[in-house]
Amino acid sequence: MALNRREMIWISSGTVVWTALGSIPSFASKASDLINELTSGAKLGEGLIDLIAPEIAENGNAVPLDVSAEGAEQIMLFGEGNPEPIIATYNFGPLSPSRGVSTRVRLAQTQDVIALAKMGDSSWQIARTTVKVTIGGCGG
Repeated sequence: MALNRREMIWISSGTVVWTALGSIPSFASKASDLINELTSGAKLGEGLIDLIAPEIAENGNAVPLDVSAEGAEQIMLFGEGNPEPIIATYNFGPLSPSRGVSTRVRLAQTQDVIALAKMGDSSWQIARTTVKVTIGGCGG
């Protein structure tokens, strides 16, 4: 069977799309893997972190976040849909007046934002919220 030019273009296009879709990394699993690695698989508690984010962000370039956890030594922010899931890490010393931050972050697309806190007693706390992004901030 001889292929004409049009059929060859369709086959080539399909191959390129199939290859591209097969190589897209799963950012959500990348964030989960990082969290498991950081916590060494420890049980994650919930309820001690206050994570405040908008439900809908018009522009992913500057999404406001407020996060606090009384008694935290460290707070990390993750974006499950970003190419690089770690957004920020904040360390608090014994003389820190508060254990929280207000910041603006860049989100590539609609995704879960995760706050992970290492508490003073070496336990871990986690909180997550979904932010719907209308215009992506990482080149989208």
